[in-house]
Amino acid sequence: MHTSLAQHARCLYGDDYRPTPACHLEHREHCFTEELTFADADAILVMLRELCPQVVDGRLPVWVRNLAYRLVVLQRPDEPALLREAAGNLWLHGPDWDGVAADLDRRADALEAG
Repeated sequence: MHTSLAQHARCLYGDDYRPTPACHLEHREHCFTEELTFADADAILVMLRELCPQVVDGRLPVWVRNLAYRLVVLQRPDEPALLREAAGNLWLHGPDWDGVAADLDRRADALEAG
């Protein structure tokens, strides 16, 4: 069993910044996806920030990043900085998601305006 979502992701996808831990578990993407789906926002953010600290890098697949940010935004819909972080991720991987990114930026603006 992995001790964290970040460790599970690191074992499955590798990491540009830390060595992949020695692990004897069988890694299946659907098991990681299930763990991600039910993880709390803090665990998801730790994973994103450890494995993709520069946002544009890292070995997490784009679909994992998008899902992770979606789950975090659903759990914390009233945090402008987090909405902007999620939007920034989508802007990098567009143009398919540019409309969603723009909406997240608008929501962050509205929250900051009060």
